[in-house]
Amino acid sequence: MTRRMLAMAICVSCLLVATAQGGEFRAAAARVEITPAPGINLWGYSNRKGPATGTLDPLFARILVLSDGEKIISLVTLDLGRTFDNGSMDAVRARVRRSAQIEAVFFCASHTHSGPVIDDFYAEGELPPWQRSALEKIGVALVDAARRMIPAAIGTGIGQTYIGHNRRLLNQDGTVKMLWGNATKIPTSPVDPTVGVIRVDDRGGNPIAILVNYACHPVVFGPDNLRYSADFPGAMARTVESAFAGSPICFFLQGAPGDINPFMDKTPLAENADRVMVETGVQLGQEVTRVAKTIRAEVPARPSLKANLDVLRFKLRWDRDKLLTGLSQLVGEATAKRYAPLMAEPIEAPVMTVLINNEIALAGMPGEPFVEFQIGLRDRSPVRSNFFVGYSNGYIAYFPTIRAAVEGGYGANTVTTRVEVGAGETMLDHSIITLYKMLGKLKDKPSQ
Repeated sequence: MTRRMLAMAICVSCLLVATAQGGEFRAAAARVEITPAPGINLWGYSNRKGPATGTLDPLFARILVLSDGEKIISLVTLDLGRTFDNGSMDAVRARVRRSAQIEAVFFCASHTHSGPVIDDFYAEGELPPWQRSALEKIGVALVDAARRMIPAAIGTGIGQTYIGHNRRLLNQDGTVKMLWGNATKIPTSPVDPTVGVIRVDDRGGNPIAILVNYACHPVVFGPDNLRYSADFPGAMARTVESAFAGSPICFFLQGAPGDINPFMDKTPLAENADRVMVETGVQLGQEVTRVAKTIRAEVPARPSLKANLDVLRFKLRWDRDKLLTGLSQLVGEATAKRYAPLMAEPIEAPVMTVLINNEIALAGMPGEPFVEFQIGLRDRSPVRSNFFVGYSNGYIAYFPTIRAAVEGGYGANTVTTRVEVGAGETMLDHSIITLYKMLGKLKDKPSQ
């Protein structure tokens, strides 16, 4: 047998094995910069004194594309305060489905408060140029990544670190005091110090992507910062990437930090905010690195990718006119008018659930969930490794738990919480039910 015939026989043999096992698990990662030019208003604080004046560290979109041999799905993480509007994300999804057969795109944002403002509607009816440019880059990168996927392995691990606290301090009389910063690290609850890590390797054991799931508001910087920055998730990613050879890409999957702030919240620039931001990111990054280096990524024997995106519909929590009045008092009449179109019913909430190899689950909510939803997913999910992702596939402000909605406090019973009470629980239930269906444990017809 000639060398060429032997090589062909080996290839055919490998193909038959892969087919018998349901396909080959493949992956690719990419990163594109999406930092706007100075002059765009910044996300998150209504008391800023002006738009962005420059860039401290660049903002990126990071892309992970996975294939099980039949389906291709992808994840896009954004160094932004929120994801893009639903129409823009759907346009990207349609584009990459046509050109690269990518069946699902899971968008999520870090929620940095030092990124550009994004709206669901614009008065002029057109997206700002920086958004059009960013969406174009993401679409191109998704298609390119899908075309250069390589055989891969995957594994998960869990660590623990504390960089934040629950900012809703419940007093003994049942009232709530907002504890925005907590430099002395007074114990508060609930909090979730869990550091979830997904490692995707090539077949030589070299990491392609390291995904990090953690719940904490990226608000080390306050309103006096007028520079674009990914805040501590950017410093975390740089820490992790520098610890591995081969230039893996580190992704940040923001968890459920609707009531979780960093200990050093809104640090003034005059008090070394730049240094504090980096130190916070390094602390998280060092724990991620430790965990990632213990993970043994494995080639799945039977690769399987499942993704489901459903739109759930909810009512407004408040009377619409009273809500607009309260919003005007909080952020000003002009800003409230800009958000008025969002006060229509029903409120549509895209809920995305992803299951990788029947072992790794991602469950997303399109806004700012309180931390107990993240804990609840791990406690109730039918799969081994669970990653709750907030700020994903849309943005509908805060999702407090029912109990928090009763207790009150910012994000629990304020104008920033416009969706009906119980919406968060409904979305979490939906994802858990979806996971059971994906596993084949919930049937679509009754037993005889």
